[in-house]
Amino acid sequence: MTRADADSWDVASSVGATATMVAAARALASKEPDAIIDDPFAEPLVRAVGLDFFVRLIDGDPVLSDDEGRAASRLLTDVMAVRTRFFDDFFIDAAKAGIRQAVILAAGLDARAYRLNWPAGTVVYEIDQPRVIEFKNETMASIGAEPTAQRRAVSIDLRDDWPAELRRNGFDDTKPTAWSAEGLLVYLPPDAQDRLFDDIATLSAPGSRLATEFHPDAGASIGQRAEQFRQCWRKHGFDLNFADLFYPGERNPVVEYLTEHGWQVTARDRPEMFVEYGRHFPDSEDLAPMRGSLAVTAIRQ
Repeated sequence: MTRADADSWDVASSVGATATMVAAARALASKEPDAIIDDPFAEPLVRAVGLDFFVRLIDGDPVLSDDEGRAASRLLTDVMAVRTRFFDDFFIDAAKAGIRQAVILAAGLDARAYRLNWPAGTVVYEIDQPRVIEFKNETMASIGAEPTAQRRAVSIDLRDDWPAELRRNGFDDTKPTAWSAEGLLVYLPPDAQDRLFDDIATLSAPGSRLATEFHPDAGASIGQRAEQFRQCWRKHGFDLNFADLFYPGERNPVVEYLTEHGWQVTARDRPEMFVEYGRHFPDSEDLAPMRGSLAVTAIRQ
């Protein structure tokens, strides 16, 4: 399905299905003997979505475990484990620095409001499409999950006036905030990416922090790899062209853009992040474009 300006989704379709894919990877990563993350909610969320392919994946269906399937699953699991740990550590470090207000943009099936050890008085805002928020609210309630912070779900598309809706839900722009934009930018048009960061800057008191990612080739390498996943997975009954979900076009480099707009920025590439968390990013030539992907953190000056 090709993207449109007013498109919407649930957790089983379009962009929402990518949230289920990421949750499946977190579920697999949490089961590993040398796990670097622990997300006990990922598996029940994936099962509640009910996409057969991802349920079979987390169950270790041997049909999915040919050489190609194992390689795809291994890469997906490692990439998402490292990414998850990076954003976990970002929020933990922000909390240690005294920040008590967090915003998770495009929250999807993220369960950090339930699984991280937030300090008392922390408010965590989750922003996503209404149907995504509704599904997660109902599912977490059905399994008896309790937030470990004051969780406030904000049902709105990020292409709409989400800052106003955030404020209506109690957000205080006079207090420092920890912001995450995880796995998000390629699903926004290039100009919407800039507006997102402009809105975040407007809402950020000095000392606020931001964590995000940037792919210097504007997602082309992700699109290429997504097509490889598609070719592998469609044989097993799951056929979604993830590349169709990305917005093409030249983007402003995130590091430079944030620096020019009053942020102190740090960036590390994917191999560096893998080493930091005890993993090795494959040296294969077909994965070379993915090595330049950046994990970005920034502090509002």
